This record gives sequence, C-alpha cells and structure tokens, in this order.
Amino acid sequence: MGERRVLVDLLGFTGSRGGTETYVRELLPRLATRLPRARFAAITGRVGTDVVRDFFPGHVRTLPWVGADPATWALGAVAATEAVARRSRADLVWAPANFGPILRGTPRIVTVHDAIYDEVPGGLAERAQRAVTSLLMRRSAQTADRVLTVSHAAAASIERHLGVASERIAVVHNGSADPRPVTDPRGILTPLALPSGRAVVLSVGNRMPHKNFRGLLEALAHLPSTKRPLTVIAGSRLPDPLADEVDRLGLEDDVVLPGWVSDEQLEALFQIAELYVCPSLVEGFGLPVIDALRRNVPVLANDVAVLREVGGTAARYADATDAAAFGAAIDVALSSPPTDDARATARAWASGFTWDDAADATAAELDAQMSTTRRTHA
Repeated sequence: MGERRVLVDLLGFTGSRGGTETYVRELLPRLATRLPRARFAAITGRVGTDVVRDFFPGHVRTLPWVGADPATWALGAVAATEAVARRSRADLVWAPANFGPILRGTPRIVTVHDAIYDEVPGGLAERAQRAVTSLLMRRSAQTADRVLTVSHAAAASIERHLGVASERIAVVHNGSADPRPVTDPRGILTPLALPSGRAVVLSVGNRMPHKNFRGLLEALAHLPSTKRPLTVIAGSRLPDPLADEVDRLGLEDDVVLPGWVSDEQLEALFQIAELYVCPSLVEGFGLPVIDALRRNVPVLANDVAVLREVGGTAARYADATDAAAFGAAIDVALSSPPTDDARATARAWASGFTWDDAADATAAELDAQMSTTRRTHA
C-alpha cells in the first residue's frame, strides 16, 4: 500500500487552550511513528504557527486570516479545511479539537472532547455564542465518518446532545504525562509569593462556567477561617475574573490566583500540594485528576460520572454544588490523608492512562478509516 495523506485541522491551536492542545501535542508525534506510510500535514492560524511547528511531524500551512478568536477558527474549519484537503489530495482529514468541516467531503474523523456547551449552557450573555458553537459541533460530528472521544461519559453526552449514534463513536481515553519533579519547588514558586506554613490545595483550569471555581470559592468560605487551606487556582489570564468573587467572600488571605503558570511551576505546585480539588460540573475527561494522582497528590472531585470514570476508587468525591458539603469534604480530605498504600494504589491506577496507549488506539482508528476509503475507491 502506498503513501497516504492525512490533513490535520489545527486552526484553533493557540498554545493556551489546555487539555485539548495537550491531547494534540502528545498524540501527533506518536502517530507519525505508528503510521509510517502516512504523510501528515497541518493547517493552522497565524497565532498557532510557531507552536505547532515545534511538535508537528510534517508540513504546516498557515491561514493568516485565522486568529485566536473562535469566530475565525470556526470560519476556517467550515470554509477552508475541505478546500485545502481537496487541493492536497488528502486521504483523510482529522479534526482533533471538537469540530471541522460541516459538510461531507474528504473522509473525516473528528475528535469531540465533550458536549459541554449543551451540558452547561452558561449565562444569558454566553448562550448566543455557545449556540453557534454547539451547532457547528453537531453538524461536524454528524457529517464525520467517525467520531472519537475521550471518555464513556463524553460518548453518552455526544450521543444525547449531538445526535451521533453510539456505533459511530469510539472512546479512546487520554493519557497522562510522566511526573517531572523539580529540585527546589518553593524556589521555583517564589514569583507566586505563596505564604509558607499552610496546607496547600491546588486546582487548575480555565474560567469557563462548567469548571465551577465559584463553587469551590463558596465551599472555602463555608470553612472557619482557622481551617481554610491556602488554595491556588491556576489557569487564567490576568486580571483573573475570579478576583471579584475572592474579594466578595473575604478570601483574600486564603486564595492565590497566579494566572497561567509554566510547566515547571505546575510540577512544583503538585509537589507542595496536599490536595487537588476538581469542582467541575462536567468534563470531557478531567486530565488534571490523573496528573495529580500520578504525582502522589490526593484528589477530591465533584461527584459526576466522568470524574468517577477517570478517578475510579483512587479519588474521593463530594457534591460540589453544595458549598457546605464540599467545604466539609475538603476539610476531611486534608485532616485524614490517604495511607502510603492507598497512594501507591492511586498511582498505579493513574499510570494505566498512557499517551502511548491513546496513540495506539487513535492510530488504529485513523488507519481503519483510510483502509476503508481505499477499499471503497479501489
């Protein structure tokens, strides 16, 4: 069998979109080794070009009119991806970041990480934009030849909200990166000005409503001031939209909002944390839960199906929509940490989620679709 061309739609890649971009960075170099007959090419916008070229195993084409904003990304996916695929005679288009073309054309696989826009529609001001995004995701998923997703909970949500039949969806769990411990975590964290001598709780994520960080802040406010841990919530551009809520609840001495942190700073935060808290209402996967468990950090997560799928019996769970109950659960988790044996079991569980396994399964899906296409056109 001869060379096969795979066009990867990375128009939404900016280097700052969290788990979806981690997925792309981890998988693509591995896919190139697993599919030696495939020649990969990518299209991206002007913001993502340099970042994509650092890891992408093939030619990268830039569409200069696609910026960091979702509107031009969506327009590029709808108007340009299929045209580029036809001109380059691609055998397959892979859209790994939730949506791509919305009409049938070149055989296509789309990875839909979640249906969060339908699960948690947000406030009134957000709903119009989310409705457009949801419509594009639905059309892209419904016209794709195959849909990949990262958890069984996400697959059920995609079937329910996007109208994709379960037999057209393949679940491939995300992996987790190996810990990269630093020698002087407190030194590396000096720019964050963290006070010493207090238990540290860590939480990470963007500030979209489904992350429920306001629920976490409400839970902390329910604790007596003498029992509050120092809580670091990383993952936002500054000024952080949570800052007003921190002030309103009187948590200025208890919550640090450092904005985006470097990979080295994040590893250092895991090293000093006594608890990782995930208050999300819904996730596609919940990668930080696995990352924390692999790094020997106990986890308290909201009691929802996807986080139980990812955390298994290695994490603790409580209702993050009940501020008093979630605050009490944080206090209990800090006052009764897991035993060494329980931590070892948690590490073993989390270590079962690997990017190599994810790459094997994803490569098999891409290969099967290209083989099907070749047989159909033979």
